Amino acid sequence: MARAALLAAGGWVAAFPLAAFGHTGERAFVLLLPTGAYIAGGAAAVALSFAVMACMPSRFFASLATRSSAIARLPRWDASVSSAAALAIATLLVVAGFTASRDPLDNPLPLVVWTLWWVGFTFLVAIVGNLWAILNPWRALYRLVAALVRVVPRAYPDGLGYWPAVLLLLAFGWFELVDPAPQDPQRLACAILVYTVITVIGMLVYGEELWLERGEAFSVFFRMVSWLSPLQVSAARELRLGLPCRALIDAGRTPAGGVAFILVALASVSFDGLSRTFWWIGLVGENPLEHPGRGALMLVNTLGLLATAAALGCAFVAAVRLGSVLASDGRNAGPVHGDYIVAIVPIAFGYHFAHYLPTFLVDAQYAMRALADPFALDWNLFGGRGIEVTTSFLSHHASVHAIWNVQVAGIVLAHVAAVFIAHVLALRRHARVGAALVSQLPMTALMVGYTIFGLWLLSTPVAG
Repeated sequence: MARAALLAAGGWVAAFPLAAFGHTGERAFVLLLPTGAYIAGGAAAVALSFAVMACMPSRFFASLATRSSAIARLPRWDASVSSAAALAIATLLVVAGFTASRDPLDNPLPLVVWTLWWVGFTFLVAIVGNLWAILNPWRALYRLVAALVRVVPRAYPDGLGYWPAVLLLLAFGWFELVDPAPQDPQRLACAILVYTVITVIGMLVYGEELWLERGEAFSVFFRMVSWLSPLQVSAARELRLGLPCRALIDAGRTPAGGVAFILVALASVSFDGLSRTFWWIGLVGENPLEHPGRGALMLVNTLGLLATAAALGCAFVAAVRLGSVLASDGRNAGPVHGDYIVAIVPIAFGYHFAHYLPTFLVDAQYAMRALADPFALDWNLFGGRGIEVTTSFLSHHASVHAIWNVQVAGIVLAHVAAVFIAHVLALRRHARVGAALVSQLPMTALMVGYTIFGLWLLSTPVAG
């Protein structure tokens, strides 16, 4: 069976080399690994982490979660300067999207957006903190427009919450996963302009800070990712080093829109992996070896994306509600989804990291080449056109095995971190340690199940 899957994957690579180079090259070798043992081991590691935490005194978690130390004093920084620089770069990239090569591997716009920004910059934010707060190009654009058009912002409705960001993130996920050609430079440039208009209008209507805090999807997303960083900035502008994910523990109760936002973030990257599998393509009635193209699957993939978000949301709500019922014997088992949703954040990032890592390692090289000649004028900035793109590490067993180990570690560690965060939050919520442990049994079961699902996504044959 593994041999048949390997031959099928090889046939797909031969038929669609450009679409598949970032995924199936390493996936063929993964099929030769003892993936069943990896999946079982990963699930056991997550379950064992809960068992170990259950045996440790609660005061240990309290001290660990609050410990941090100041390492630097940050100077005051006017975000207008860095935002204006980012706006200038973004403008040039959009111009390149309309005027330069239509080849997605030679035009800098899709490579910068999908590889350096959506993948690489997300990795960076998880390490060093929320750089997007000072690099957001829409700040500078809004301030320019606001200087020309005098508009008095309205009060932001309480009922609106994070729902604009949820809808915009869902639209972004649809464009990335369902749209027939999200890599097309001109199509992507048009999408960026549409999003820019929506963002500037939102800031004009509700004010810069409120819209960026609740309505602008990427400001909310990168702030969420920055909670994973061990580096945090205090109100006194001190840079403090503490436990990674510490900011998640201190985030407090998340409103309903924030709950939906985190679930959509996880559902999007999960469906990205699922939609490529032979299983999904066969489920919708197509032959993976005769793929009809994304355009023919737009309806089923749209429904699949929405169904993934809905299924994940129902599973999370059921686990939290059941845990609350078990811990309180049916009393005071009201909705507490906002108390525990932050535990999903490391899982969402773990899947983001593991899913995009192989593609990032290849496409980052193409991005450096494209940036050396952004407007197809035969430039060679910084000697970048001389870069020889290397993909051989996706064709050798040893390097593919190493990448697979890193991907597996990313998913397993993300789930262990989620178990830890949920455990600390449960200890804060429940007066009795026993009640806190019982309340986390359904959540831990959900995380073990999602670990199995995630590792299966990494190991099952894919079509592109």
